[in-house]
Amino acid sequence: MSHVFPRHTKAELPVAVGGDGCYLIDAQGKRYLDCGDAAVSCLGHSNPAVIHAVREQVQKIAFAHTGFMTSEPAEALADLLIQHAPGSLDRVYFVSGGSEATEAAIKLARQYFLEIGQPERSRVIARRQSYHGNTLGALSAGGNAWRRAQFAPMLIEMSHIAPCYEYAEKPEGESSYDYGQRVANELEVEILRLGPETVMAFMAEPVVGATLGAVPAVEGYYKRIREICDQYGVLLILDEVMCGMGRTGHLFACDHDGVAPDILCIAKGLGAGYQPIGATLCTDRIYDAIRNGSGFFQHGHTYVGHPVATAAALAVVTELTSRDLPARACDMGDKLQAKLEAAFGQHPNVGDIRGRGLFRGIELVADRDTREPFDPARGVAAKIKKAAVEAGLICYPMSGTRDGRRGDHVLLAPPFIIEEPQLDELVEKLSVAISKAI
Repeated sequence: MSHVFPRHTKAELPVAVGGDGCYLIDAQGKRYLDCGDAAVSCLGHSNPAVIHAVREQVQKIAFAHTGFMTSEPAEALADLLIQHAPGSLDRVYFVSGGSEATEAAIKLARQYFLEIGQPERSRVIARRQSYHGNTLGALSAGGNAWRRAQFAPMLIEMSHIAPCYEYAEKPEGESSYDYGQRVANELEVEILRLGPETVMAFMAEPVVGATLGAVPAVEGYYKRIREICDQYGVLLILDEVMCGMGRTGHLFACDHDGVAPDILCIAKGLGAGYQPIGATLCTDRIYDAIRNGSGFFQHGHTYVGHPVATAAALAVVTELTSRDLPARACDMGDKLQAKLEAAFGQHPNVGDIRGRGLFRGIELVADRDTREPFDPARGVAAKIKKAAVEAGLICYPMSGTRDGRRGDHVLLAPPFIIEEPQLDELVEKLSVAISKAI
C-alpha cells in the first residue's frame, strides 16, 4: 500500500522506472511517448550533458544558502540567461518552480513601487482563463474559474480582462488585428477604472498554456499592451513558465511578439525536469531601485539558487543555445502542425488546431460549425487522457477551455529532440485516443 499523497486519490498510476529520449518507461516495461506532461521535458529523459552536470556539481557542493553565499553555477546561469534575454532584463532571481517565480514577480513589483515612493500602487490586472500557478498570490492572478473556486475566499482581489482568444471570442467580420487592439485596450479601460495611480502590474502569458491550450496572441496585441503599460507607468510581467525556454521557437517566447517585459518568469523547460528550478528576471531599473533603496528584497525560500538545480539548468540552457534547439522546435512544430491538420483538419469534433513551435493545442467541440463545446458532463478531456495513456501517449488534455467549466482541449508539448517518425506516432496514438473518447 502506498503512503504517497497523489494528485487524485482515486487514480491508479503506473510507476515510472526509466526514461529513454522521448519516452518514459513504467515498471511493466511499457513505453510512453512523452508529449506534454506539463511542457517540462524539452531535452527528453536521458541527456548526457545534463546528467553529467548534476553528478559533477553534487560532488562539489550540494547546498549553500543564498543568505550567506552565492555559487558558481548560479552566477554562470544568470550570465547566460541575461546574455540572451530581451530588452533591459538584467538580473535573475532563482526559485524552485513556476508558482514561486510568478509569486516572486508580484512581490517584486510591489516592492519596486514602495522603493520609488509610490506605495499606493498595489493592484494587479491579469486575464480571464489565464494560469499563473497555485500559490495563493499566483492563483489570485490566474483567471481560471475552476482552479480558483474553492479557494476564492482566501484570494487577493485582482482584476481580469479578456484574453486574446481569437478562435472563440473574435466576432465574425472583425479583422484579427482589430480584434487584438480592441481586447488590448481593455487594459487601459481597467487601469482608468481602478485609477492609474493604484495599478502596479499587468500579468499575462505570451502563449496561454494549460487553461486555453496553446493560444498565441494575434499580431500587434502585445505591442499595444506594452504601449498602455508605458503610458500609465504599469509594469509588464510576462509569464513564460510553460511557453518559454525555446518551446515556441524562441528562447524567450516574447521575442516572437517584438516586446520586452519589465519582469519575466520562467521554469519548466529551464530545468527540463532534471532538477526543480524557476527564475524571475527583472530590468536594471527595478533592481537599481531596490539596490539604491532598502537594498533588501523582502522575499525568499530555502532552496532559491540551489547549486545542483542551477548546475542542471546551466547545462540545459547551454544545450538549448549551443545546439539552436529553439529553431529546431520551430521547424518540428511546423511539421507537427501539418500532420495534425492532415489528421484532424476535417474532423467533425476538432474546432481549432493552434500554437507555436512544439507547443500545440487542439480544441474539441460538439459542433464544428457553431463551435459549441461539449457538455461538461461528458468529461471528454478526462476520457482522452485515459485513452492516450492506454495507447502509450502522455499528453495534456484539459477541460474548462472556454470559461473554466465548458470546453475541452489537448495540449501537446513534445521534447525538442523528437524525430519525424515520432511525430507520426504521436498523431496516430492521439487519433486513437480521441476516437475512443468521443
